[in-house]
Amino acid sequence: MTGYKVANGNGHSNGNGSTKGANGTNGHSNGHKSADYTAQENPTMCSRDCCSGPGGSHRGNTCADKKGAKSGSITGEKIIPTPQSLLGNGKIQCELTHEELRALRVLNEDTYPYEVIEEIADFITKGSGMRPKIGIICGSGLGSLADIIQDPKIFEYEKIPNFPVSTVEGHAGRLVVGTLEGATVMAMQGRFHFYEGYPLAKCSMPVRVMKLCGVEYLFATNAAGGINPRFAVGDIMLMHDHVNMLGFAGNSPLQGPNDPRFGPRFPALVNSYNKDLINKAIEIGKAMGIESNIHVGVYSCLGGPNYETIAELKALRMMGVDAVGMSTVHEVITARHCDMKVFAFSLITNKCATEYSDKKDDEANHDEVMAVAKNRQKACCELVSRLIREIHMASA
Repeated sequence: MTGYKVANGNGHSNGNGSTKGANGTNGHSNGHKSADYTAQENPTMCSRDCCSGPGGSHRGNTCADKKGAKSGSITGEKIIPTPQSLLGNGKIQCELTHEELRALRVLNEDTYPYEVIEEIADFITKGSGMRPKIGIICGSGLGSLADIIQDPKIFEYEKIPNFPVSTVEGHAGRLVVGTLEGATVMAMQGRFHFYEGYPLAKCSMPVRVMKLCGVEYLFATNAAGGINPRFAVGDIMLMHDHVNMLGFAGNSPLQGPNDPRFGPRFPALVNSYNKDLINKAIEIGKAMGIESNIHVGVYSCLGGPNYETIAELKALRMMGVDAVGMSTVHEVITARHCDMKVFAFSLITNKCATEYSDKKDDEANHDEVMAVAKNRQKACCELVSRLIREIHMASA
């Protein structure tokens, strides 16, 4: 595989969002490196998984080291895979500038340093001319939450520097900044999931971007399967707690060195979901006439993309879980780490089967999720709008 080599002298990023070359400049010795060479000329190049895994180049070892190369021969060179769009007949067709090399390096890293997140936030605030107070993450099929924003400034994910892209149906991949019920808001039409191949720190990175844009409140929505037998399809579950199954496996968006500019090393999560906002949402539900369709419960996030087995669902129910999905928890952890107030709810898009059956109708599927979300998006939008109005009026 063809790739770019970024010499940094010690085999890893210097921690401030750039990579130091041997002469002290970022990236490499002459500001940009000619990319006109082939994999045959560079036999030490390998796949990203090889060099980015345990013992890989970001820990000071390249594949050649692991294959017995002489010490010091290429140690400290980080291999960044070449995008297929730059390849033609096995040869790279252009030169990459320092900025492009840096962008490639960031997108291949598991975590984002403060300075890079700050650059993304600056790009959004300068491009929109606004500093939003409320951030919204739209779940599967709930992208219409962003469509009701007035005077929107729209940023496609692929055009935001160093930003990942969403690959899931029902996630448009746009960031929308504007006003809603008098408040300045920003909304993600599409989130990033662990099952897409993104590490949790990258999945929840947009929450830190929101924080540096000025966001104080995070509204996180999701489509979830109802485990609680009292829940019906189309109901809304206001989250008052969660069970972090990915965390049980030792996976956290806060893994790695802690940057105190975001928050403390060991954040408490016992009051993750704001009780005042939950109570206000219950009152709004009564006013909307959907009181019987609103519940308060516990959510759990699994890795996906497969849906759960019967045994897994039974185990989750025994643990007190009311609804299950594949998102949100790591976003909430990241938001609480940087002291944002959190309101979250699940739209119940299917009832989870907790008894063994041969009926195909008992099997969850994404089409069902999208259809239910579409049918209930009006109620979800009204709930969010009214709650934002309450926040705006209280702070006016």
